[in-house]
Amino acid sequence: MGKITVETCEIEGLKVITPTVFGDERGYFMETYNYNDFKEAGIDQVFVQDNQSMSKKGVLRGLHFQKEFPQDKLVRVVRGEVFDVAVDLRPGSETFGKWFGVVLSDENKKQFFIPKNFAHGFIVLSDVAEFCYKCTDFYHPNDEGGLLWSDPDIGVEWPLPEGMTKEDLIISDKDHKWSGIAEYVK
Repeated sequence: MGKITVETCEIEGLKVITPTVFGDERGYFMETYNYNDFKEAGIDQVFVQDNQSMSKKGVLRGLHFQKEFPQDKLVRVVRGEVFDVAVDLRPGSETFGKWFGVVLSDENKKQFFIPKNFAHGFIVLSDVAEFCYKCTDFYHPNDEGGLLWSDPDIGVEWPLPEGMTKEDLIISDKDHKWSGIAEYVK
């Protein structure tokens, strides 16, 4: 292997991937995805869709998931910095309702693998962030689910961007309206 380093997380299935970066005075090169390397690391998925978004400082997106057509995701930041979060929604999981977060940035070049049946979201810590992710199923607009980003039963400790308060965060109307995890498990 050698081209990637894979760290397991406290929640089984989540993985933080750091690619090997080859740099010199001209710049750098890295493989962001190589099926063989990922398969050797235990990530044997076929990705069918790539997405990219751009958000400004203080934007919080999430916590989203697909209900009937769940997706594995491989996420990374190509410009800026975000705090990325996954919440375990796997039925019967010992860590159901627990969250894990990691800083992803253009500087650390880390990627985050999030298996099916996790809710996902992020907050932008830099002035701007460009966020890329691969998915193992197509997006089905009528299948989207979500959890309230501020649900105290989950207790995500969102870091606030420098100079901002919770009231300054930019959150879509949809993301303000999701229910908490207690509603989800009914």
